[in-house]
Amino acid sequence: MTGAASGLSRAIALGFAEAGADLVVADINLSGLKATASQIEASGQKAVVCQCDIANQNEVAQLFDLLDSAFGTIDILVNGPFAFNRSRPEDMSLEDWNLALSVCLTGFFMCAQQAGRRMIKQGRGGSIISIGSIAGALALGRGNFVYSVAKAGVHQMTRELAVEWAQHNIRVNALLPAQMRTPSVKHWLEDPNTDPGLVAHLLKGIPMNRMGESEDIVGPAIFLASDAAAFITGTLLPIDGGNLALNAGGSHTW
Repeated sequence: MTGAASGLSRAIALGFAEAGADLVVADINLSGLKATASQIEASGQKAVVCQCDIANQNEVAQLFDLLDSAFGTIDILVNGPFAFNRSRPEDMSLEDWNLALSVCLTGFFMCAQQAGRRMIKQGRGGSIISIGSIAGALALGRGNFVYSVAKAGVHQMTRELAVEWAQHNIRVNALLPAQMRTPSVKHWLEDPNTDPGLVAHLLKGIPMNRMGESEDIVGPAIFLASDAAAFITGTLLPIDGGNLALNAGGSHTW
């Protein structure tokens, strides 16, 4: 489980533990990781902590070496971290572009590759789940340019790996959350520089008329990781309150 120190990945990690999973949790935020691990252990499951930058190939290799020594096997991988700086495309630096792609796309690939190699060798399949975004399906604007591009790459990587690894019974799927009230988003919304009418604007595009909560992604993640989803691969599952179903010119109020 990468990105487990906070936000959606942390919620999924705790949900998996409640469902009976032992986990290796990874993130660059060590203090957040330790807090997550403590909650996992409080639920009676094992948690192994690894401080890891998934944009760094050597650190990814070390993460999976730790998994090998701790458990000797892998059944599920969840790719979760993100990093990007909001910017207008015409103003974006190459450094900011590379940062977003290295974490949000290349890091996901390196983790999937390491997990896939082990799942193929084990010979019993597995489940790989990446956190994508509605931003990778339709444009958001508001400086999300490189994030949207990276998430679109995650979505296509999900489809390609699903096809490539289906013969090994490795299922590869992605979750596409809409605007979720994670700690980082809450902080952004509370920033005095953020448009106070933004939430009302966002809700115009969500038929269920609320932003998502971190807990909303847990059930879908457990489903995709479980045998209940044994014939589901290459799927991009929106967790979006109906956002992608709504025509851009449509409305859920009248």
